[in-house]
Amino acid sequence: MHHQTADARAELAALCERGIAWNPLVSPRATDASEPRPAAVLVLFGELDDAPARAGASRVARDLDVLLLRRAATLGSHAGQVAFPGGRLEASDAGAVDCAVREAVEETGLDPSGVAPLGTLPPIPMPASNHVVTPVPAWWTRPSEVVAVDHAESVDVFRVPVADLLHPSNRGSTEHAIAGGSYRAPAFTVGGNVVWGFTAFVLASMFDELGWSEPWDARRIVERDDLGR
Repeated sequence: MHHQTADARAELAALCERGIAWNPLVSPRATDASEPRPAAVLVLFGELDDAPARAGASRVARDLDVLLLRRAATLGSHAGQVAFPGGRLEASDAGAVDCAVREAVEETGLDPSGVAPLGTLPPIPMPASNHVVTPVPAWWTRPSEVVAVDHAESVDVFRVPVADLLHPSNRGSTEHAIAGGSYRAPAFTVGGNVVWGFTAFVLASMFDELGWSEPWDARRIVERDDLGR
């Protein structure tokens, strides 16, 4: 069944109301034994009228998109990865929503008056970086120009059609080595970008919970774009 963008906004808001039970992230334990540091990311959806999805039939409208960025390759953690705007909570932040919007403004230059937060999803522990991250779904009521503001933080900002992310040909799994074996995690390949790790985990989990996902082949292996660095 095809969902219009207005339906998508309502479904995202309802997801924030009921929450989501995240599958545990398989991740190395943190070497830092201190209390995990709170952080938040903005999962910003909107209507991308001038560049609809390439994908044909989909369970979402072709003009529904999500805002992503590519982190600078020089960063200490998650370097070079495609990610949501976001970062650590600061003392001046009233909470996760304030943090996510502030970070998005700092990283992309978007106009916060055009962003309507829809709520929050349960925090996700990230043992490898010793953070606990709260996703903040939001709706772009009045899209504004975005750009990589600080190239020490991010090098590119772009809007990705959700229907393209959902297309089975753009989905796969990344392989990760851990002590005693390996595991696979969801990934997306779209627009020349590989979306993997935490960002792909959040998107895939949300798409499944929302009923937007289409059958895809988890056996298809996608090469992570951090290999060889």
